Amino acid sequence: MPTSRYLKTLDWYIIKKFLGTYVFAIALIISIAVVFDFNERQDKFMSHNAPWDAIIFDYYLNFIPYFANLFSPLFVFIAVIFFTSKLAENSEIIAMFSSGMSFKRMLRPYMVSAAIIAVATFWLGAFIIPKGSVTRIDFEDKYYKPRKTNTAKNIQLEIDSGVIAYIDRFEDYSKTGYRFSLDKFKGKQLVAHLTARSIVYDTASVHKWILRDYMIREMEGMEERISKGSRMDTILQMEPADFIIMKHQQEMMTSPELREYIQRQKQRGFGNVKEFELEYHKRIATSFASFILTLIGVSLSSRKSKGGMGLHLGIGLALSFSYIMFQTVASTFAVNGNMPPMIAIWIPNILYAFIAFFLYKKAPK
Repeated sequence: MPTSRYLKTLDWYIIKKFLGTYVFAIALIISIAVVFDFNERQDKFMSHNAPWDAIIFDYYLNFIPYFANLFSPLFVFIAVIFFTSKLAENSEIIAMFSSGMSFKRMLRPYMVSAAIIAVATFWLGAFIIPKGSVTRIDFEDKYYKPRKTNTAKNIQLEIDSGVIAYIDRFEDYSKTGYRFSLDKFKGKQLVAHLTARSIVYDTASVHKWILRDYMIREMEGMEERISKGSRMDTILQMEPADFIIMKHQQEMMTSPELREYIQRQKQRGFGNVKEFELEYHKRIATSFASFILTLIGVSLSSRKSKGGMGLHLGIGLALSFSYIMFQTVASTFAVNGNMPPMIAIWIPNILYAFIAFFLYKKAPK
């Protein structure tokens, strides 16, 4: 391959080896993961009479890219440390430094490889994998374990400007909500208050609801009008999908769909969107992690040591698993605490960026 102004023959050699080792690590670990996953689930698959073509094409064909993207930081670390340690053991890095190449210059092909992985990781996670997750999760619903949530409690959302709806409990299987109320405000003043014993969603029409045993209070100045009835059909700008959130629902949305969903739910006053925000920011943060973890891996394994590749690989695996664990813990704090999702997701990257900078300063120059 002809050399260019920015990438020389040695750069292309490192890029090919890096990406080749990365793909090999994915293939190796994914193969093991598929075997263990099938061994764990085969009883359920067989008991639910799951057809083999559905197991292979609907589940595992979508499971593999999902799993690979989920643990991409681990594969990056393994690839960098395995390949770079081999270069160090063969004294090839010493030869590079002896020829006048600086450590900073040696990092160039590594960062180019990390950029390729980052773009691929983001593109897959934001647009491709969510579509496959629809098929994979539907398969799990049918042949493994249902994930659907059938009820929701304490629902409060703004369905129109100044119009707030509240449902104490909603049952999705019957499309019925109990203890419903609707408040209409003009400015900060309450002008109408509707209550109903129950509210039923009419699946035959969009946004059509049926109120049972309702009462309406309309306030105008000092006057108040009250009307009651046993049934009223009405159009409300809400539907069960706005507040019935299924497990892993965020994984089935592309990033533009996630962003639109989060904005719409926040505008309507529906606050239970943290898991959706975490998923949205996680896709971006995981892509940037490729650069940070590549720098850590090169800095760790570029020095020839008595412990050889095994020592570097052990340290790298410990760091990569700690990164994944820290990311999971930070996400839990965001869901169960008051930490903003964006900060929770980026904390591991910020912390490991400092670790990368420290190791970079300690790396052989």
